[in-house]
Amino acid sequence: MNIDKVSIPAKLAQFSDYWNPRIVGELNQQQVKLVKFKGEFVWHHHEHEDELFLVLEGEFDMEFRDKTIHLNKNDFLIVPKGVEHRPVASQEVSVLLFEPASTLNTGNTVGDLTKSELEKL
Repeated sequence: MNIDKVSIPAKLAQFSDYWNPRIVGELNQQQVKLVKFKGEFVWHHHEHEDELFLVLEGEFDMEFRDKTIHLNKNDFLIVPKGVEHRPVASQEVSVLLFEPASTLNTGNTVGDLTKSELEKL
């Protein structure tokens, strides 16, 4: 068994593309992922999974059909399963995601931004 620390800045430095989560840890059928956002994502929801978004650097808006929540560095938001949402970032933002391993990044909306096989860093 290999037990070691994870350096978030070092992992974030390994990629520069947007909307492509990378797995940096796994526990109890959950995954810890790092992702960079810029621009608008697709409207979607997850039938069976809650998602946690923790802002590491930057800021973004999480849009819901009835409101928008602005998140700054060190803020986190839990989106309950079944709730339609869309992240929007005017500038680059780095986010840690914590969600079940079964979570597809685009949920019920499959398209160009869907990542079914995630890279492990």
